Amino acid sequence: MNVVLAKTDTGRAVSTSFALARERLPGSGKVAEQRQQAFEAFERAGLPHRRIEDWKYTDLRVLMREVLPLAAAPDTAALSRAEAALKLHAIEGTRRLVLVDGVFAAKLSDLGKGEKGLSVRTLREVLEAGDGELLASDNSNPMIALNTAMATDGVVIEIANGTVLEQPLHVVHVASTGTPAAMYTRSLLRLGRDASATLVESFVATEGAKAYQTYDSLIVSLGDNARLDHLRLVEDGLEAFNIASAAVTLGAHAQLNTFGMVSGASVSRYQPTIIFAGEGARVDTNGVNLIKGRQHADTTLFMDHAVPHCASREVFRAVIDDRAHSVFQGRIVVRPDAQKTDAKMMTRALLLSDEAEADNKPELEIFADDVTCGHGATTGALDESLLFYLRARGLPEKEAQALLIQAFVGEAIESIANDSLREHVIAAAQRWLEARA
Repeated sequence: MNVVLAKTDTGRAVSTSFALARERLPGSGKVAEQRQQAFEAFERAGLPHRRIEDWKYTDLRVLMREVLPLAAAPDTAALSRAEAALKLHAIEGTRRLVLVDGVFAAKLSDLGKGEKGLSVRTLREVLEAGDGELLASDNSNPMIALNTAMATDGVVIEIANGTVLEQPLHVVHVASTGTPAAMYTRSLLRLGRDASATLVESFVATEGAKAYQTYDSLIVSLGDNARLDHLRLVEDGLEAFNIASAAVTLGAHAQLNTFGMVSGASVSRYQPTIIFAGEGARVDTNGVNLIKGRQHADTTLFMDHAVPHCASREVFRAVIDDRAHSVFQGRIVVRPDAQKTDAKMMTRALLLSDEAEADNKPELEIFADDVTCGHGATTGALDESLLFYLRARGLPEKEAQALLIQAFVGEAIESIANDSLREHVIAAAQRWLEARA
């Protein structure tokens, strides 16, 4: 019996987009074969839907419906618009690496004399040199497979053993396209033994950028005793889609501190997978969703404790207004050999309207018997007694609500160690609150 895979109109559109984009995609030989295999895996699966457990609350067949064609390479006008947008999202004291419409923009990036022990290359030059390691991925996730097939550019950052970077690295993804289009980026950060760095990722849009799609993937490797502080800010346009993943591997006694905040994009989903590969490693991950209107923001986090004596902490906060929908899925797996694991997870959602929706799904899968693990989830409204107290002292209702919201998300934001980065996030949160007034 011959089995023929029937394609929908959406499937045919994606196939056409891939065929048209192949000439622009870097890499040949084995790299091109990896792309083809990944695209075939995506075609078999299609867009994820609610019958897949990990995508239960984020049905892309309903929310997104189609994959847009690849964005054109940025021209001079696009770079000018991107430069104007960068001024609004600049973070003082950081080394900026800019991707415009999925293409590395050297003219907008800080490629001056680098610190000793730091190497920065583009994904394009790595793939064109025939190194396909960055495209090796698990094609069982259709969105990662699509990213593998279509990735046009990104940054490859390598930090040598013992190097301590004083200046944070700031990777800025700028969308400038005025027509509906998709951008695909993939980046790598590799820290050697005893190395330390701070990485900031920002997703922003120029004025006039509409209805675009961003597909991003980040691969991180931490050597023994390495430390990484990772800050991720999604401030995309409110018609945008942002679908991203991360794969992090930790060596022995490595430390990872992460913070993410979503205040933009119509639909966003971030799916990090963190693997403890060395004993004594620790992860502290914090997140905040500030969403309104009909925004949909999904964080699906997988923490894989594979070795003994590791610790993880997850703190997640969501503030949801109007008819927005926040999703947090946190899964902690403790393997049979991962004795003495210490893992805790807490998620809280604050609903500011009767139509706001929060789905929190913490999960523990424990296969070891000498562990300390726990999780919790709460959902509620603003405390009416505290609100009354503030209003009785002359504060307007919106200002009183803003103070309580700031206190609610403050625990997660205070986890940012760098003072200037913390102030930048606080300012972004205040902008959201002011826009809500």
